[in-house]
Amino acid sequence: MYLSRFLSIHALWVTVSSVMQPYPLVWGHYDLCKTQIYTEEGKVWDYMACQPESTDMTKYLKVKLDPPDITCGDPPETFCAMGNPYMCNNECDASTPELAHPPELMFDFEGRHPSTFWQSATWKEYPKPLQVNITLSWSKTIELTDNIVITFESGRPDQMILEKSLDYGRTWQPYQYYATDCLDAFHMDPKSVKDLSQHTVLEIICTEEYSTGYTTNSKIIHFEIKDRFAFFAGPRLRNMASLYGQLDTTKKLRDFFTVTDLRIRLLRPAVGEIFVDELHLARYFYAISDIKVRGRCKCNLHATVCVYDNSKLTCECEHNTTGPDCGKCKKNYQGRPWSPGSYLPIPKGTANTCIPSISSIGTNVCDNELLHCQNGGTCHNNVRCLCPAAYTGILCEKLRCEEAGSCGSDSGQCAPPHGSPALLLLTTLLGIASPLVF
Repeated sequence: MYLSRFLSIHALWVTVSSVMQPYPLVWGHYDLCKTQIYTEEGKVWDYMACQPESTDMTKYLKVKLDPPDITCGDPPETFCAMGNPYMCNNECDASTPELAHPPELMFDFEGRHPSTFWQSATWKEYPKPLQVNITLSWSKTIELTDNIVITFESGRPDQMILEKSLDYGRTWQPYQYYATDCLDAFHMDPKSVKDLSQHTVLEIICTEEYSTGYTTNSKIIHFEIKDRFAFFAGPRLRNMASLYGQLDTTKKLRDFFTVTDLRIRLLRPAVGEIFVDELHLARYFYAISDIKVRGRCKCNLHATVCVYDNSKLTCECEHNTTGPDCGKCKKNYQGRPWSPGSYLPIPKGTANTCIPSISSIGTNVCDNELLHCQNGGTCHNNVRCLCPAAYTGILCEKLRCEEAGSCGSDSGQCAPPHGSPALLLLTTLLGIASPLVF
């Protein structure tokens, strides 16, 4: 009985192991920038590509509304619940916390009852358009890793554009158009992400999938990041090596999932009918209860940590790199041009570490003050000693014949003098600095 139970457990373990095994091999964790390994020369550092964990990026953003006075409640006003013209006894009052709907409620903890949400003023100035820009800024380059999800407390807008910036809001490009009628609103044929392919994944589309007006179970709008990943990684995102390979080699694809800012342009509220009911304009407004943006700091695969300090995100760079995105080599480590890390080969990738500059290795070898050239040598530009013919070494401290093994009592050359304190200091410093392993 015990044997059969053991065999059953063993079979179950083999099955589970076979299912689980591909994930670390295929995904690559990239959660370490370096690790110590043992070689014939002893313990050395092995460097690898690395990146921060994906996280909720709404914790680090700044939100800006345009026009700035578009939030309801100043002055107080009434509005119709869920657009119902016969339930217009709801009040928005910025001076009363229980009745206020400020922008920060788009990013607070969800799950409370009643739900919290930001709300715009109503469309009381119709036919003037009711339009709002909601700008989300990080002051840092962000790589998106999951769908952008916007949950509306009111009906989803009839017309909306999601935009992105890669230069901190100086210029903007559309990410996706949303409308109840794409042809009428934006002169575009309606599409969904399912209509795209590997070759058209960067196409900017207009979708009617998320603009159905007032329905209680249809409050959410998506920008589908994972569906676009799936064109390369497969439906369950198990072949991430394929996606990483594309991100490594195709800058346009990498930039597509990279932002510094997002902008939600609300162009027309949910009307629900062909015509606007001018007798009940308090039923038309925008209200958003939640915005989800998941991603990571872009550190060019040179950091696993991104710190948030003084309202600013910064990569803690490794691999002798520096800058907010680890986008350049540190001083004295410019021995070859900077390069981002690479996801490939899976699972460790390639670190592309910055190496010491040649000029930095020999700085201040001699200075004619503390570090004197020995045995009649002269200091040249503080970087090397010009030694007499019979001497060699960093400070001309060695007889040349010693290296050749030809020094002897009949050679006519004497042993070199004992090293000066300066020489001992230099030797100590060089000992501390070595070995440099990259």
